[in-house]
Amino acid sequence: MKKQDAVKIGINGLGRIGKLTLWHHVGRKYFQEIVVNIGRSAGSSMNDIAHYIERDSTYGHLHSYLHGCSSTPVIEEVDEVAGTMVIDGVNVRFLRKERNPADIGWRNFGVKLVVDTTGSFLDPTVPADAPKGALRGHLVSGAEKVVLSAPFKIKDKQAAMPDDAVTTVMGINENDYDPRRHVLVSNASCTTTCLAHMIKPLLNHFGPRKILSASMATIHAATASQEVLDRLPKAGKTDLRKNRSVLNNIILTTTGAANALRLVIPEMRQIGFIAESVRVPVTSGSLIILVVNLQEELSGDPIRRERINNIYRQAAAGSPNGYLLYTDKQNVSADIIGAPRAAAVIEGSETHTRTAEVAIDLHNVPGLDDRILSAVENATIRVPVTQTVIFGWYDNEMASYVNILGDRCVSVAEILN
Repeated sequence: MKKQDAVKIGINGLGRIGKLTLWHHVGRKYFQEIVVNIGRSAGSSMNDIAHYIERDSTYGHLHSYLHGCSSTPVIEEVDEVAGTMVIDGVNVRFLRKERNPADIGWRNFGVKLVVDTTGSFLDPTVPADAPKGALRGHLVSGAEKVVLSAPFKIKDKQAAMPDDAVTTVMGINENDYDPRRHVLVSNASCTTTCLAHMIKPLLNHFGPRKILSASMATIHAATASQEVLDRLPKAGKTDLRKNRSVLNNIILTTTGAANALRLVIPEMRQIGFIAESVRVPVTSGSLIILVVNLQEELSGDPIRRERINNIYRQAAAGSPNGYLLYTDKQNVSADIIGAPRAAAVIEGSETHTRTAEVAIDLHNVPGLDDRILSAVENATIRVPVTQTVIFGWYDNEMASYVNILGDRCVSVAEILN
C-alpha cells in the first residue's frame, strides 16, 4: 500500500508506550497522519508537549534516534490553536479534551485504526457506554479496529472472550487475526512476546509431549505502575511492594505471561507452566530465564547445550522478520536497549543443561491398571530427564515491544479500506 493510500492511525495515551509508538510511526512513515489523544491539558502550551516528545531519558533525542547524532531537531510548525505539529515531515494532531474513548470522536479526524496504550481499558467484555470508559468506546467513536498494547484482562471470571476479540504475537500466531471478524486485537505484552519466541522453537523441535514442565522468571525493568519513593498504598490495594521505591529495590511482582502464552500457543495448555516476575531498578532492558524439563530419548542425540543452541540458531536464521536473534556474545541489559529489533535475543553462551534420572513409583501413577503393577517385579522406574536453562533478552519498550506493536498496526491497516 502506498503512503498516500494508507489510513490514519490514532494513538490513545502518551505514556511510555504511547510516546515510543509515536516515535516508531514517525520514523516508519507508513501513516500519512497521526492523531494522538492525550485526554487532558499538558504543560502550559503545545511547546511543552513537543519538548516531552523530543527527548527521552532512555533513548535520547528523537532526531538522534531517527537520523543519528549529527542531526538537528525534527519538530516544527507547532500550532497552539489547532493542536498540531509536524514531526520529521509527518503531520501529528493532539487531542486534549476527552479521556473516555467513546467521546474522543475519531471519525471527525478520519481515524479508522486506534492503538490504545493507556493500560486503562483492558476488558473486551465491557460495553462501549460504560461510565468509566471501555475499549469498545473507540468503535463508537469512529474507529473500525482497535489494537491494545497490553493483554486483555476480563474482570468477570465467568465471562468468555468475545468472538470479535483476539490475542496475537507477531511471528507466532498473527494469522489468527481474522479481519472479517475481529475488531479488538491484543498485542499481548512485552514479556509474552519474548517468551513466545523463546518457547516456540522448542515446541517445534521436541513437541509438547516431550516437554514435561516449564517455568520462567522475568527480570524486568521498572514500569510507570511503580513508585519513585515509598508511598502509602491506595485503599483496597493488596500488593504493597509496588508502593516501595523503584530506585533502590528488587521487587517481587506477578506476570500474566503464562495465561497469555496459552492464548497465542495453544499447545502450552498441555504443559505445566509457571511464570514469575521480578522488577529491578533499570529503565529498560529485561531478561527471561526459561527453565524447561525435557524427557530424554533412550536412542538418538542426547539433549545437551549445543543441541539446544542449534535449535535457536536455526530458528533465528529462519525468522523472516528478525523477531528471534541468537548470539554467542556476552551481553548486559544496556546492550539490548534500542537495538536490535527483536522479540527475543537468545544468549547462547549461558545455555545450560543437566540430565538426571527421576524415580517414579508406579503405585502413584493415576489410572494405571493393577494387572500391570502385579506383573512387574519393581514398581519403581527411572526416567532420564534433562533440565535446560535458556536466557532471552528483550527491550521491553522500544526495540522489542513497540517495534513489533508497530508491525501489528501496519498489518491491520493494510486490510482496511
